Amino acid sequence: MTYRIFGYPLLLLLTLLLAGCVVGPDYQRPEMDVPVAYKSDAPWKEAEPKTVLAKGAWWTVYGDPLLDDLEQQAIAANQDLRVALARLEQVRTGLRLSKADRFPDISLNGSATRSRTAPDFTMTGEGETGNVFSLPFYLGYEIDLWGRARRSVEAASADVEQAQADYQGILLSLQADVARTYFDLRALDNEILLLEQTLGLLEEALELVDSQYRNGQVSQLSLMQARTELAKTRAEAVALEKIRNELVNTLALLIGKPASEFTVPTKAHELKPPAIAAGLPSHLLERRPDIAAAERRMGATSARIGVAKTAFFPTISLTGSAGLSSGEVYSLFDWDNRTWGLGPAIYLPIFDAGRNSASLDRVRLVYEEAVAVYRQQVLQAFREVEDGLQGLDVLSRQAVLLEQAARSAGTAWELSGKRYQAGYVSYLEVIDTQRTALEIARALTRLQGQQMTTSVLLIKALGGGWQGV
Repeated sequence: MTYRIFGYPLLLLLTLLLAGCVVGPDYQRPEMDVPVAYKSDAPWKEAEPKTVLAKGAWWTVYGDPLLDDLEQQAIAANQDLRVALARLEQVRTGLRLSKADRFPDISLNGSATRSRTAPDFTMTGEGETGNVFSLPFYLGYEIDLWGRARRSVEAASADVEQAQADYQGILLSLQADVARTYFDLRALDNEILLLEQTLGLLEEALELVDSQYRNGQVSQLSLMQARTELAKTRAEAVALEKIRNELVNTLALLIGKPASEFTVPTKAHELKPPAIAAGLPSHLLERRPDIAAAERRMGATSARIGVAKTAFFPTISLTGSAGLSSGEVYSLFDWDNRTWGLGPAIYLPIFDAGRNSASLDRVRLVYEEAVAVYRQQVLQAFREVEDGLQGLDVLSRQAVLLEQAARSAGTAWELSGKRYQAGYVSYLEVIDTQRTALEIARALTRLQGQQMTTSVLLIKALGGGWQGV
């Protein structure tokens, strides 16, 4: 009798003491071998990922109102971004489900039945017909002895942080794609305007050669060469129109608008990337959402190792019921018709043919994969920043040389035109110098566009800017 009185409280006390146990490894971020300096001698330090650090409107550093407007439209209406946001909300729902497992499950299961009992199963030896009305509440609660529920919440919380980082990564990629496409478009506009200016000069040259031909000053060959060069340059300008239309359509897709309803006027644009110092603070790598996502994936997988380990231990659940039961509706709520029941249930795995061991091994391998992905992502970040810094430096030096070449080629074109008008050379020399000057000028325009897109990629590699950190 003593055991009956004190058995359940003693079991409950023992359960509460055991509830503090949590099996499985406590997560620690793996160490990384990182470079001590940039190739440009700027110092590095080991960074700690920050999953929800706001990236800010980094594109405003370019000082372009139209780009600012396009970025805001993309953030508001891009469909890929909405997909990422929906996925984030789905993962948050999973966290709510995991947290719910830590609380009891209480339900109401009312019923009303009418049945007949056979004579062989009655005390009177006659068949009996009767009603049973019941209104019970059921309670079920799995005691978190080994931390299964707590590890599940830990894993789900890391999943949410990973999803937040993934969302920030998609947002940053979207912003960078808008900026890159916009600067590609503006570089192409400069090239188109350059061709239009060249076409104007070629048309004037053709009028001159045609007049000279009609006056017998030059041969028909010079006239045909002038016409050929003009038609060839017009064809190149038409080809650029096709590329421009595709860039505008890409921008429309990025900002969530139908391509048929979106246009960007052609205009000249000064393409000068912002100055980015080589000695940037190393903690900018903490802003990269892809590193944060990879790190949080490790945390979630580590917690799931603990969840898998709990399968080897016994599970204790408390079940109970309390309610009312009666054969008549009018007496259902009488206090004497109350019913209740309470008791523990235990589940202990004895033989599972290696199922639990296989599950644990699988989760451990997934964790090893996550560690490798994280380390690779960090190395990728170092490489991308180095690529951006070195790329801007090389392009800057290349631009200086092309600017010198463009000035020299322009002077040569001007001199060849004067020599042709003076009768010293044929029109073929004018065409050659004009082609060279145009090719160099177009190459310089394209390189300026590369400088802008490389600066965007560098800012993206830094996690979305470097100001205010």
